[in-house]
Amino acid sequence: MQTIPFFDAVIIGAGAAGLFCAGQAGQRGLKVLLIDHSDKVAEKIRISGGGRCNFTNRDLDVRAPHKHFVGQNPQFCRSALSRYTPADFIALVQKHGIPFHEKHKGQLFADRSAEDIIQMLLAECEAGQVTRWQPCSIKNIAFLASEADGSSAGSYQIDTNQGPVHTRSVVVATGGLSIPKIGATDLGYRLAQQFNVPLVERRPGLVPLTFDGAGWQPYAQLAGLALPVQISTGSKKERMAFDEDLLFTHRGLSGPAVLQISSYWREGTPLAVNLAPTVDLPEALQQAKARSRKLIANELATLVPSRLADAWAQRESEWQRPVNEASDKALAKLAEQLARWELTPTGTEGYKKAEVTLGGVDTKALSQQTMECKAQPGLYFIGEVVDITGWLGGYNFQWAWASAYSCAQALPLPQAEPAGAAH
Repeated sequence: MQTIPFFDAVIIGAGAAGLFCAGQAGQRGLKVLLIDHSDKVAEKIRISGGGRCNFTNRDLDVRAPHKHFVGQNPQFCRSALSRYTPADFIALVQKHGIPFHEKHKGQLFADRSAEDIIQMLLAECEAGQVTRWQPCSIKNIAFLASEADGSSAGSYQIDTNQGPVHTRSVVVATGGLSIPKIGATDLGYRLAQQFNVPLVERRPGLVPLTFDGAGWQPYAQLAGLALPVQISTGSKKERMAFDEDLLFTHRGLSGPAVLQISSYWREGTPLAVNLAPTVDLPEALQQAKARSRKLIANELATLVPSRLADAWAQRESEWQRPVNEASDKALAKLAEQLARWELTPTGTEGYKKAEVTLGGVDTKALSQQTMECKAQPGLYFIGEVVDITGWLGGYNFQWAWASAYSCAQALPLPQAEPAGAAH
């Protein structure tokens, strides 16, 4: 009879959540196998934050952590985020002697390179004596029902291209669909479907927005221009707004402001952009009228970037004259349109440019304390594969660390191995 190697836990996916969970579980004394289909680990960490990895956010409110997250039930993430906080991860980074800095709004980055964070996670795995199989693909996962006498809760056999393994716990940490060129796949969602775990519709998040060619033509010339704005979408209680930088592109809008709002934007709904959020435009234009004979575009260029001022003045003939000759009505209209530029995107740049995937494994199916499936014992989902998505700025990595930690602490400790298993 073939003896199949046994592990207390098999973790699928060697990204942020998978690596961290493996290290934590291994250090608790579990025999852990980490599997990934790629020969490299943590490619998303490697390219994040311009190669410096925005590894957490100091501003995450531990009393209301869900306010920085999107999903059908953002409250779900409170348990994990309050038990493993940014301060906990910062302490780990400091323990490994990694220098870091705060950029703005609580965003923490490694000083040297994202590689420091990856090496730290690998060192944590080494400390937990984690076995890693890479590249290794999964052919099949089968749940073996528990013994009739109730002596075991059931286990799993995983068939891989490096042979079969037997385990009591399977942790799915396969990430989302974003950035396929670094190896993103839908494996996590397929495993959820195999075990009848419900899914929430997936769509690209933290993604640039696009506009139709002809409608965008007047603004395409502004490609490369960045400026601070306030951007919002939705109305009344549903309204969401961000004060961040906007970037014009050839096909539409990007930059932190747009990436943030994209997670809340729905197809067919407009965005409102205040292009001069710190300026009292009606007052500034009236003062210019009283003292200046310059063209409106020239006066406007003292309030907003000159390329934007020129493009904006071209939109109406009444704005293409000296400011002292403009009617009060024309100047009021100009101020209003700059302060509330309404436009409706036609779509997004898709998963190829999206930083995250919105939607995923329905949180209703999981325990918020342990990340285990309520209806499928021994099966856990952590990180981006779950329907919890953070804001830009380190929140998604903090969710990866916190959900991984909660899962690692909950994995059952070693006990008598199932029959037929071997080391």
